[in-house]
Amino acid sequence: MLSLFLFSCKTEVSQKPVDKNAVIDSTITAFQKTLLEQQIDSVFKKYNFNGSIAVFKDSLQLYRKENGYSDFKNKVKIDSSTIFAIGSVSKQFTAALILLQMEQGKLNVNDKASKYLKAFQNKDYENITIHQLLNHTSGLNTFGGKLMFKSGSDFFYSNDGFNALGQIVEVVSGKSYDENVLELFKKAGMKNSSTGNIFKGKNFASAYLGNAARFSVVPDMPKRLGGKDIGTPAGGILSTIDDLHTWNNALYGGKILKPETLKQFVSKSSERHHAILGKMGYGYGIMLRIGSPESYFHSGYVKGSPSLNIYYPKTKTSVIILSNIADEEKGKSWAFKPHVEVKKITDNLENTLLQLKAKQ
Repeated sequence: MLSLFLFSCKTEVSQKPVDKNAVIDSTITAFQKTLLEQQIDSVFKKYNFNGSIAVFKDSLQLYRKENGYSDFKNKVKIDSSTIFAIGSVSKQFTAALILLQMEQGKLNVNDKASKYLKAFQNKDYENITIHQLLNHTSGLNTFGGKLMFKSGSDFFYSNDGFNALGQIVEVVSGKSYDENVLELFKKAGMKNSSTGNIFKGKNFASAYLGNAARFSVVPDMPKRLGGKDIGTPAGGILSTIDDLHTWNNALYGGKILKPETLKQFVSKSSERHHAILGKMGYGYGIMLRIGSPESYFHSGYVKGSPSLNIYYPKTKTSVIILSNIADEEKGKSWAFKPHVEVKKITDNLENTLLQLKAKQ
């Protein structure tokens, strides 16, 4: 009887069909991990990159490495809990806050900013819309200055435009920008993010100019991020690798915005020529790759802190690059060389994966 039972068990096991797609997927994942390790490790070595880089496919970690110091003077090493200034990566949070207010019926993106802000109630600024502030087509440069062009006719990247959006969020919500963005972090599941204004925690990566051998600390960080030169809605958010990964999954997974609102967020409504990353489309506080592979991304830079956050929607892959030192004497393009190289690696890998998928 026992032998008959065992025999029937064996027969069942031997007849169980092999899931070919599962085998292929696991082989592809192993290939991704090996390739990323080889190629991104070489970027770390080539530039002695001081920072953190991670690649995630949905919830699966494909690559992660930290190198260097969050505090050069006291030799405190960067680790998974290190909090970085993310610069203009902050803009997508401000855009999301505006769109959440729209979903609540408190504003419309086609509204004129002058409806909410007295500072826009003048001849030069009165026709600027929220939509134009979101995609940098308002013509605004620094607030109070002359417009660069007629609103809606061209692209000019404006931090002050996004700081105005932050003010609109405050007016329609009746709460400070900091309160609004903390609620957004909570909604997304981000546990270690803050703004420079209110940060009181530990593990913050001090920002530096120069290199590992000869450096100077950027003073008054992270408080200075909330000042007039930068502004919290434009570039004053602090975050971690894990929190930005959580944010990407929550945002593009539909946990933050309604499907039609998310579509508006990532729809190309203007074009930008980035000095380092080249020609691209621009949505609402987010850059869009023209051509293949499809990706949503944004770079960020405040003194000493170059960053890049990329999301590939077809494979639900996040690539996050955070750092806390930049040699400004060599120029911003030099500071972003590791980021550009990693983006090329992951763009190429994404295209390869999509070709393999098409053949399955």
